[in-house]
Amino acid sequence: MASVPLASEIQNHVFANEGAAAIRASTELGHHSANAANLTSDVVWRAFEVLPYLGPNLVTVRQLAAVVDNVAKNAIVPLADVVGAIKMNDFKPVDGAIDLRPLVDAQSQFAAAESALSAADRQLASINTSANVPEIRNGANELSASVTQASRSVGDVDRAVRLVPNMLGASGPRNYVLLFQNPAELRATGGIAGAVALLHTENGKIALAQQASSGDFPFYETPVLPLSDETRGLYGDITGQYIQDVNLTPDFPQSALLAREMWKRQFGVEADGVVSIDPVSLSYLLKATGPITLPTGDVMTSDNAVKLLLSDVYARYENPADQDKFFAAAAASVFSAVSSGNADPVELIKALAQAGSEHRVLVWSAHPEDQAVLADTTLAGGLPVSDATGTRFGVYLNDGTGAKMGMYLDTKVTLGQVTCRKDGRPNYGVTVTLTNTAPADAATSLSDYVTGAGVYGVAPGNVKTVVSVYGVPGMQNLGVTRDGAVVGYHPATDSSYPVSALSVELAPGESTVLEFGWLGERPDKSSLIAQMTPGINQNETRLVDSSCESALW
Repeated sequence: MASVPLASEIQNHVFANEGAAAIRASTELGHHSANAANLTSDVVWRAFEVLPYLGPNLVTVRQLAAVVDNVAKNAIVPLADVVGAIKMNDFKPVDGAIDLRPLVDAQSQFAAAESALSAADRQLASINTSANVPEIRNGANELSASVTQASRSVGDVDRAVRLVPNMLGASGPRNYVLLFQNPAELRATGGIAGAVALLHTENGKIALAQQASSGDFPFYETPVLPLSDETRGLYGDITGQYIQDVNLTPDFPQSALLAREMWKRQFGVEADGVVSIDPVSLSYLLKATGPITLPTGDVMTSDNAVKLLLSDVYARYENPADQDKFFAAAAASVFSAVSSGNADPVELIKALAQAGSEHRVLVWSAHPEDQAVLADTTLAGGLPVSDATGTRFGVYLNDGTGAKMGMYLDTKVTLGQVTCRKDGRPNYGVTVTLTNTAPADAATSLSDYVTGAGVYGVAPGNVKTVVSVYGVPGMQNLGVTRDGAVVGYHPATDSSYPVSALSVELAPGESTVLEFGWLGERPDKSSLIAQMTPGINQNETRLVDSSCESALW
């Protein structure tokens, strides 16, 4: 079992880009794994496998040794060689361009390693250790956990080395519509697109080709693309009529298609894809670039970026067009710092990874081969997919205030499960707690642009939010309670997902608790996970014990 800690050590070296250390550890692992495989495949070893008590342990050790040997030969050693040949600075832009050759050259190695690790993961899962002594059982579990983690990590890198060169124009020029989502006015995937741009990529070079604001797009009399009856029923035709509303739906691929079509109609360019980011993502990137001085003279840092872009700007500028210009200039400044090579490459990768894991960076590609790579990642922005690893609910928020009060909306989500029925079908509770944290005098202390001034029927200082919770296809919708009392709601279906939606309006300091109930289709003990609208602050999600005493079941 000496191979187990070595495998973890190599993985750490690989993803820390410590090439020499990875090669040394992989060489040692190769010796261990080869010796173990040779020993356990010996005819004498096989003969002892038929003995009671001892035999099952020897069988498991042989199986584990074979897995480790295959992983060492076909995954770990090749990866260590790749890491030894590639340096992080290779991915640092020079004159606005990234050298794509190292990524392209590494594609075959990462693909082979991903295949080997996936096969090993499946093989380890099939090994029965119930008859083994604790030492072997624990070693098998430790190895399995290590291989599973490595398989996921290498899978992510494999997708990246296949996707990034294409997106950066290795095989020809590309154009991408870039949406800057503003969570001060929430939309299901993050926030309204107040600022929009066109990115042009070619041979690793990234250029900000054109900038625009939402005001540059007209209100279309009919949706620019056909909308399903489900989308129209839940979010309205406006989803396809106004650039700021394309992401009322939580299905980012649909939002991207609409935004792409609007850009094409307005500017005549049919983009190769759509990318969205938000100000919180920019704050993460600023950890990599360091402080940036904006054209206005403001110094934007990772600590003040969110407040500057989502609060201070509204106090400083009354004209929405000026606000959009400020936001666009800030985004362009961060982009310039990154593309010019002024960012620490390690910190940049960490920033993008964090933003991606929080669904703050979303990507859709019009190229099927690229979209296929994106499909199973957090970047895709699709509806939550449940599988053996987790039962996934969607919790999505859309602003109903018609203003920028999202800065003051606090959201907490809890997930619970309990089995109360004889047939074993579980009940699920998704609880959403909303709090308006605005000051008591928000109606007068905040600008009309921030409060909405009551234009859309919401009292100044109040926050109105449309909450849509998606269950799992096949689940039965059991309704909604608010602060413990059953309330009316909008039951619907979206692409086979059962949905419960309702509007909530909160005065400053007011809080409310919504519980959405669901009945599972079959017995299930998998983990509970919530895919949520990313707010200004990272939303809090907790697991709780549910009770059979509920007004919903």
